[in-house]
Amino acid sequence: MSFEKDDQAVLHDKHSEFDGETGTITQVIENMFGDATYTISFDEGQETGVPENALEAVEAESDAADE
Repeated sequence: MSFEKDDQAVLHDKHSEFDGETGTITQVIENMFGDATYTISFDEGQETGVPENALEAVEAESDAADE
C-alpha cells in the first residue's frame, strides 16, 4: 500500500524513538526506481526516509474512538 501526504500511519521501527506511534505523512519522496520513502511527523518530532514497509495505515474510524 502506498501512502499520500496527510495520511495517518503507525511507524514500526524498533530503532526509532517513535516506534509504535501514529503520525502524519508530511512528504513523499520517490526515487528513480519508483520506490517511495516518507517523512512522518509526530507530536514530538519527525522521522525521515521511512520505507513503506515500516508504516501501517490507520483506519479513519479510529479518530472517532478518541472522542
